[in-house]
Amino acid sequence: MGQKTHPIGFRLGIHRKWQSNWFSEKKAPEYLLEDYRIRELIQKQYHGAGIAEVNIERPTDDRVSIMIRTARPGIIIGRGGAEINNLQATLEKMTGRRVRISIKEIDNPDLEAILVARDVAFRIENRTPPVRAMKEIIERVMANGAQGIKIRVSGRLGGAEIARSVEQMAGRVPLQTIRADIDYGFTEARTKYGPIGIKVWLYRGDFRPLESPSPSLSSSVSRGDSDATTIS
Repeated sequence: MGQKTHPIGFRLGIHRKWQSNWFSEKKAPEYLLEDYRIRELIQKQYHGAGIAEVNIERPTDDRVSIMIRTARPGIIIGRGGAEINNLQATLEKMTGRRVRISIKEIDNPDLEAILVARDVAFRIENRTPPVRAMKEIIERVMANGAQGIKIRVSGRLGGAEIARSVEQMAGRVPLQTIRADIDYGFTEARTKYGPIGIKVWLYRGDFRPLESPSPSLSSSVSRGDSDATTIS
């Protein structure tokens, strides 16, 4: 079997940030379960809002800051902010902490792998042939600025007795290049033949390369000057 690594986990701490930003040795199990329940409630309650990410921070033990990245912020905010106030009250009751929610709109939903995967799942659930669904979405994503995309659909495709995998790709997807901005998303399409898994790898270009040191900096380092150690 091939040795695979998660494209996002491969870049954590280098170019990507964690979705949960907190640290606590004693309360880590409690916080992990709480983060899972928060994300599950938001995704379930606003399934049609195109939520790509739910980032959670804990400045103190009694406060939780939640930032939701969504393609349709109006669904979560509601008329006059009524919906987001209801969500805040629900989360405060569930966690027993003060909750602060912020919404960030996604400029281009076609460059978010999880949203692309959900679009494929939606089409398969509506009985579109998987190969056709993948082809149409790949053409749309590439037309919206992606440099490469790979989609893999696995399961009982078309109701077949034996599960199989179908994969389509366009452009280039350099998974082993750390500077490459690779977004990854996985979801399942619920069909009457059983769940069908959809994986999407999306190449959006390269992260900003590190700047080469200036000649003065390199000379000071070579001389062993004490001031050079303060540069970060």
